[in-house]
Amino acid sequence: MRTKDLLAAIATGLWRWDNASGRVTLDAEAARLLGLPTEPAELTEAAVRSRFHPVDFAEINGVVQLAVSEGTVAEARLRIVDERGRVLRVVRSRSRPRIVNGDFELVGTLQEVPEPQPGTSAARSPVTGDWHRSREAFLLDAGRALAEARSTAEVLRVAAGLSMPGLMPDGLAVFGIRGDRLSVIGHHGRLPGDELPFSEMMLETDYPAAEVVRTGRAIYLPTPEDYQRRYPATWPLAADLDRTSWAYLPLVNAGRTIGAWMAGFAQPVGFTPDERSVLTTVARMLAQALARAGVQESQHELAVGLQRSMMPTVQPDIPGMTVAARYVPTGGGLEVGGDWYDMIPLPSGRIALVIGDVQGHDVRAAGLMGQLRIALRAYASEGHHPDAVLSRASRFLAGINETEFRGHGEDQRFATCLYIEVDPATGLLDVARAGHPDPAIRMADGAVMIRPTSGGLPLGIDPDGDYPTTRIVLEPGETMLVCTDGLIETGGHDLETGWGRLRDVFETHGTGTDEGGAESLEQLADALVQAVHGPSSHHTTGPLVDRREDDIALLLLSREGASCGVGAGDRLAQRPGRRTVFSVAQAEPERIAAARRQMRDVLHDWRDPDQVDSAALLVSEIVTNVLTHTDGDALLVAEVSGERGTRRLRVEVADGSDELPHRRRPGELASSGRGLVLLELLAGAWGVDPRGDGKSTWFELYEGAGAAGESPGAVSSGDEESVPEPAA
Repeated sequence: MRTKDLLAAIATGLWRWDNASGRVTLDAEAARLLGLPTEPAELTEAAVRSRFHPVDFAEINGVVQLAVSEGTVAEARLRIVDERGRVLRVVRSRSRPRIVNGDFELVGTLQEVPEPQPGTSAARSPVTGDWHRSREAFLLDAGRALAEARSTAEVLRVAAGLSMPGLMPDGLAVFGIRGDRLSVIGHHGRLPGDELPFSEMMLETDYPAAEVVRTGRAIYLPTPEDYQRRYPATWPLAADLDRTSWAYLPLVNAGRTIGAWMAGFAQPVGFTPDERSVLTTVARMLAQALARAGVQESQHELAVGLQRSMMPTVQPDIPGMTVAARYVPTGGGLEVGGDWYDMIPLPSGRIALVIGDVQGHDVRAAGLMGQLRIALRAYASEGHHPDAVLSRASRFLAGINETEFRGHGEDQRFATCLYIEVDPATGLLDVARAGHPDPAIRMADGAVMIRPTSGGLPLGIDPDGDYPTTRIVLEPGETMLVCTDGLIETGGHDLETGWGRLRDVFETHGTGTDEGGAESLEQLADALVQAVHGPSSHHTTGPLVDRREDDIALLLLSREGASCGVGAGDRLAQRPGRRTVFSVAQAEPERIAAARRQMRDVLHDWRDPDQVDSAALLVSEIVTNVLTHTDGDALLVAEVSGERGTRRLRVEVADGSDELPHRRRPGELASSGRGLVLLELLAGAWGVDPRGDGKSTWFELYEGAGAAGESPGAVSSGDEESVPEPAA
């Protein structure tokens, strides 16, 4: 016996639901169970959906999604209803969903559930077929779906999928008003490429939709004779559509008619008061959804235009360097905010990179951002030094706060900003910072470090504030990231944990070779944004969607050089070395703590944590000695070289004094004099080298060495050529 005959013998039907095409294929038994003629059929999704109780169909969606995610069988009980919403029978559906090109496909069986025996719990709680309850469930489901639609296209797609209880529209069309003309803005029931006979017309046309818009009253045409009698001029065109009943309803929002909705039926419909009530309610919800989607689309168009006018395009052809930039709005309101970036050619031939964040996420913040960006561009184009550019910008913003905001009784706004003057030839970066997050630099071997920079208050707070500059060298193969706090603090993170999250992406995402660096830098920019954006939406797709907490602006600057791709596994041992330079001025003793953090960042993947602690302690001792016993600043240079597991750390601290350190024997309660003692105990090698008018104190540590970090053949602390004799 064939499988088909066996299933027919046990009253089990087969069905196949293809979500991509919206078609459902039924065998003869499945068609009978759905209340259709007992013969194989292929129907539309809406036609089959109208045979299910609306409440049951809403529940089966969740069952299918769970089965898809878990790879299990989707099983559910479904009430089959007739055109009046009365329950004919209850069937059990068992199907195995599968995903095909992003759409699901259900292939399964339908089997009738026997009537419950008297006295059982099932008989005491029967499934009812009340048409009014079906209508209420349908309207709730339709209202939810239309409320979640965010664009006109989504609203029309939801409207096309509605299956009203007892009503199976064979065709739907939505008409919109454009001046004195009526045009179809969406339709369902015609194959792609088919010509629409009523795609556009004048409002004076003798056509039901045009009359509905002119009068604001619904028109119901139960039979073709009614249509031909009332609209003889347009009936020849409608006669070719193979419909027997039509309903035309006005789309009214806030007392204004914005269009018309047509529902055509292949089966005769009498349009009873209950049926008209359902159609009228759907038309009202559809009008509200279309109006809401239109407002959102207008706001989005305004936001996109505002962003395009304010956001410059970075030039990727800087000699020896590559730049990538991103701006992602918060996703709320007009989707505009105060974050911005800019790239400014300077009179000296250098390039200025600017990134900033004006307080707020509204149109006022966006407008203020535009003014501030123009002001910064003007000051930079005059050739001012970075600190002077930010000082002038701060006075400019303070003046706006004084004249505009205070005059209107509004809160004053401030802005954070990071201004970087780039010398493409040498890689020198002069950085001035106004309350903005510090830049991060990924070195040639993939290690990422936050580079502490001097800075002042955010712009607009103190008109007379100073903004000291910090000089950084971007070595060949290194990449710098500057961003607004939206990239760091999204998801409840603070600066420390936020940077930790970005560090993983920044370190593991390579920039490719010199030839492919520009493309890979763009991919890195996308990867950084994707690392923090919210969960994906079922309404919109793409890598930069559903930002909800704060705007994001970021700039990436990469200096060409040796391949700086970052791999994993066995490629880690082949990474080039890393190098960092850090200065501590006499007037900034608090930067000693930043120097210790720099050392820990340099050694974040070092094998021995004790050696990391030793390196931080030795740097602190040497830099403190420079600030205490000399009148100059301390310049720290740290280099890591070699293969992972056997690397060497060399740290040099240079100063402008020619006085050599002296070894002392500090007492038990002494507060100083232990620097050289610690060097002897903790360093694998150390020494002091005279350099011109100053000197350089250095030490080395060797990964995988003993407690003292000594390596065979290393220069010891007793080397007479590099270490001074102890003082008497």
